[in-house]
Order: sequence, then C-alpha cells, then structure tokens
Amino acid sequence: MAEPLLVRAARRERVERTPVWFMRQAGRSLPEYREIRKRYGLFDVCRQPELCAEVTLQPVRRHDVDAAVLFADIMLPVIGMGVDVQLVEGVGPVVERPIASLADVERLSVPDPRESVPFVLETVKLVRSELREDQAVVGFCGGPFTVAGYLIEGKPTREFAATKRCMYAAPEVWHALMDKLSTAFARYVGAKAEAGADVIQVFDSWVGALSVDDYLEFVAPYSARILEAVAVPTIHFGTGTAHLLGELAAVGGDVIGLDWRVPILRGWELVGEDRAVQGNLDPALLLGPWERTRNSALGILEAVDGRPGHIFNLGHGVLPDTDPDDLGRLVELVHERTAAEVAA
Repeated sequence: MAEPLLVRAARRERVERTPVWFMRQAGRSLPEYREIRKRYGLFDVCRQPELCAEVTLQPVRRHDVDAAVLFADIMLPVIGMGVDVQLVEGVGPVVERPIASLADVERLSVPDPRESVPFVLETVKLVRSELREDQAVVGFCGGPFTVAGYLIEGKPTREFAATKRCMYAAPEVWHALMDKLSTAFARYVGAKAEAGADVIQVFDSWVGALSVDDYLEFVAPYSARILEAVAVPTIHFGTGTAHLLGELAAVGGDVIGLDWRVPILRGWELVGEDRAVQGNLDPALLLGPWERTRNSALGILEAVDGRPGHIFNLGHGVLPDTDPDDLGRLVELVHERTAAEVAA
C-alpha cells in the first residue's frame, strides 16, 4: 500500500504536490457539523465512533484535504484520569476541581486507553478504512504544559499566573503532574498509532507563554516522552513560539508546526534543515477577501519554492466564521500550484 502524502512529506521526501490539511478543520465552520451539534454535545460525539468518524470525514469530503484529523478535544484523555471537565460554550474547558496540591495529583490515574477511550480507537479504525491510500489519519493530544495549565487554572487563561506559581513555588507538584500527564498521553497517542493513525500531532498551544529556560526545565522532558512514544511521524506545534523553535525541534517532532507570526523561511531556519515544517497562513485571513488569502498563500508557497518537507496548514485552527468554500478554494490552490511546480 502506498504511504499517505502527509507521511512522505513529514519525512522530507519528494512528493507529487504539497499536502494540505487544517487544524480544527472538523467542526465549527461546517454547517453539517452544526446540525449534529444541535443534538449532541462534543464529548457525546466523541463517544460514538460512527458519529465521530462522520464528523472527522466531513471536511475531507468537502475540501479534499490530504488528511483527516480525528475529531476530539485535548481534554478528552484527562477524563479517564479522573478529572471532571466540562466544555463551556464561549469559554472552553472548565475543571470543577483544579489541581492545587500533591494529593490532587496523586488522585489522578494513568489509564489504559483501551479501557478509558475505546471509542477513540474504534473511530481511528473507521476513519482509516474510509480514506484513500494517499490520505492520512492525524491523531493528536494536547501538549503537557497546555493541559496542565487548564488543570491548574481551572479554565482558559493567557497569563498562566497560577500555573507559573505552581512551577516556581511547588515544583514537586508540577513535576508530579507533568509526569502523570506525559505518561498518560504517551499511552494515548501510542494506542492511536496502533489503531491506524498515520501521524501524531502534539498541540502545546500555549507553551509560548514560557521563557526558554522555563521551557527547558519544566516542559521539555515531558514533551519528549510523548513524541518518543510512537513510531509514526510526529508534528510538534505551539503558538507564540518563535523564541522556542530551536528548543521545540531539539525536544522532538519530525515536523515542527509554525504559527503565522514568523515568516516561514525564518522559522524553518530556526528549526533546522533536518526537519519538515507545517504552516503557516494566518487563519484570520480567511475572514477577509479571497484575493488577500490567495496572495498570502502564494507568498508562502513561493518562499518555500518546492523545498521538501513542507506541509501547508494554517498557523492555528480554523476560525468558526470561516467560509467553508474558501477552505476548499485554498486546498485547490495549493494542490494546483505545487503540482504544476513538480510537473515543470
């Protein structure tokens, strides 16, 4: 069986066109998904493999992207660890009892994914069976810093004051929590890969809130544990990480995801020539006129100039008000332009 395009690009092999997929492509921007959400909560969708597979495949059918990213939330695996978390509309994940002490950490379990999330693994198998050989299944987990931040703060934040207080004032609590999270997430992504995920992405969305020194001391070893847990290609992604790109690459990931704040070639230089990169169109551009989106996308492709190892994506997730038709046009644009370059 031929390997998916995304897998080959992650290994920096020459490919017949640049692969395209979008973070958060499944869900919020699609009217067919909104119809499903009128009847089901997000976690309810995730717990029903056939329904979850349908939501995961909706953008693949509509946009002809090169990968299906499993529909889930980064907080899903912590429910199996014993955390009571609710997804509150307009807020995000809210934890009823935030982590505040070593006793709180000790109460968390490190489950076997086959027991705690069997529905996720069944969804992976269903999605893989529905895709073409050249299309990939992307499984993912949250990065340990980002998830730890939600667990300590109790809800989303941009300051991470309580999180950093824990790191600095109670490092024994912090390291115990990160040890459990990274062990649980390593098992989680390992089980996804065994079920058929072709690529694993670690979303450490808010790790850019840390300095280089704090990242190396408090996060790097734990992210490395997760990225080393699978034999399939991995993507390591965070936002606001221009100052951390070299460190992210050193920790691991066959592909380093770039957000929109750094020019793609500058980001690639910081990552190193031995890695592939993913990105990095600003998702907000898709809220404006198509011509501006088109020009910015072409600017990224022209900068890359056919260099092996580029995966086209946004610099973060698809925004809810994005016109799905524009996502389809963007996929078509990248495919046509990069296939023409190969043919030339």
